[in-house]
Amino acid sequence: MKILFAFENALPSTEADAEVFVTTARYLGRQASQAWLHVPMRDKAGCPTLAGTTGLSPLRAWAPVRPALARHVFCGLTLVWRRAFRQADFVYTRNLWIAWMAILFGQRVVFDHYRPWPDQIPPLRRWLHRLMCNPRFLLNICHSDYTRRTYLDLDVPADKLRCIRNGFEPDRLQAPVAMDDAKRAVGIPPDRRTVVYTGRVNHKKGLPLVIEAARALPDLLFVLVGSYGHGPIEDMARSVPNVRIVPFQPPETLTRYIHAADVLLIPPSLQPLARYGSTVLPLKLFFYMASGRPILAGNTPDVREVLRHGENAFLCAPDSPRALIDGLAALTADPALSARLAATALAESVDLTWAARARHITAAIQNRLAAPPAPPQAWGRAQYRAWLRQSWRWLAHLARTGSLVLPPDLSGT
Repeated sequence: MKILFAFENALPSTEADAEVFVTTARYLGRQASQAWLHVPMRDKAGCPTLAGTTGLSPLRAWAPVRPALARHVFCGLTLVWRRAFRQADFVYTRNLWIAWMAILFGQRVVFDHYRPWPDQIPPLRRWLHRLMCNPRFLLNICHSDYTRRTYLDLDVPADKLRCIRNGFEPDRLQAPVAMDDAKRAVGIPPDRRTVVYTGRVNHKKGLPLVIEAARALPDLLFVLVGSYGHGPIEDMARSVPNVRIVPFQPPETLTRYIHAADVLLIPPSLQPLARYGSTVLPLKLFFYMASGRPILAGNTPDVREVLRHGENAFLCAPDSPRALIDGLAALTADPALSARLAATALAESVDLTWAARARHITAAIQNRLAAPPAPPQAWGRAQYRAWLRQSWRWLAHLARTGSLVLPPDLSGT
């Protein structure tokens, strides 16, 4: 199996999309007889380093790093002229433009992305259907069943859709640290109870809700790790003495904050999913599960695919300050409950590593390569009507808000 991995954003990068794609490529490449990584690089000198960390053969894309639109366009236009494009059994990408270009030039494609594009940008629905029903489109790997269902509703053949979740790196947690020692290492008194969030510190992650809860729980120290400078969350936290804002941390340091947590927090808000559409089943969830610390999250459609209230996490009603306050109070006051939830999550994390993800993806691809071509799927009147109706709704939303992402209808959740 020869795989050409095509990533459209410049490396090196600390963004979650880069971590997911490059780590998946690194593990999946081990299953291949040959593997290349076609990617924009900020300088040619980075290629040997990338080869050393991934075990892949880097191909520096003939594309500018900026602006982003030109970078994406040139990645797709130039990829098809590389020798590796003709040698590979398929192109593995997270970019729809690259997938389309690869299929137009006769190559097969495996697509791997977390976003429910049919719901978020409905005018694309007709084109997405035609793209994914093409015989050369092998597989759409969705990170959540929430996203997978949006493509099923589009009448993409079910055997071309697989939900294979993200993972975590066990090496980052091989040496567990006692909570008291971890707290001392990051400058927190051992007797201070902590609520720790890791990830982007910005308004799109539901953090205003967390600041509000912190005001009501002065005995808890809220540690928000992942600041990139001054922003609205940093401004909100300035007047709350029990909120500590920590700059972005490299993996080896971030683990200390994970181990220093009495509670690990995924802000219980629908906003990242419904309003901004930029977070579906957050990547941190899997690392949290493997840490041996209790998790509090929102009872949202994506999160509850993996976390179950009272079994492996504490789930509370989303966007409710009172529910968050009560949930944190319950977890920090009940060590037995916290220990039981953490132990269950830890046990269930065994099959949520990046290596396990690569095995599942390999099996799915091999099944698709061996399967006969799926018959073409025609759209009926109902699909056309839904396409037009949702597209008009999207246009109205765009005109009203300026946002390209149409919020999903979560009224039934």
